[in-house]
Amino acid sequence: MPEKSATIEVAARELVQLFNSLDPSPFPERDLDNEAESYIVSWAKELSPSEHFRIVIHLPKTEIVKAEQHGVRRAFSNYFNYRSEMLERSERECLRMGRRFLLVGILVLAFCSLTARGLLAVTNSSPIAQLIADGLVIFGWVANWRPAEIFLYEFWEIRRTRRLYRRLAHADIMLVARKEEPPNTPPPN
Repeated sequence: MPEKSATIEVAARELVQLFNSLDPSPFPERDLDNEAESYIVSWAKELSPSEHFRIVIHLPKTEIVKAEQHGVRRAFSNYFNYRSEMLERSERECLRMGRRFLLVGILVLAFCSLTARGLLAVTNSSPIAQLIADGLVIFGWVANWRPAEIFLYEFWEIRRTRRLYRRLAHADIMLVARKEEPPNTPPPN
């Protein structure tokens, strides 16, 4: 059965509008313009995660020739591959920090729990000691909030975005000639 394909359409008057004008890299290694990237990614997020992407770029005929000469297809693929690799590094860093925070959180929880039990044993569970012990246990659990947030939310968001960029890197890029707009002429009097 053929793979379904979802289409993302982008229009520009000039090819350079799609790429970062401050990036001095040769064309196939140049970064996409932030607005162009945001537009493509926002549309990609709305499409089915099981569909293959097709990015249709509408340009004037003269710009299509430039796009072919500069390797716009390879430039898009390179950019989204690069972003995917950067997100993979972020994913590894997120897991590394999550493990480190979890170790600290478990140690703090263990210390707080043992201190709370010791306090209750020494004071025969007086109401003030019970209040302090409860506060220590709560503090111990709060120390584990950050690792829980990393493992339950942040990591998965980074992974989902990385997969999206990987899919965009493998998108089919089509160049389509758009109608030339007539030059601005003053209205007749």
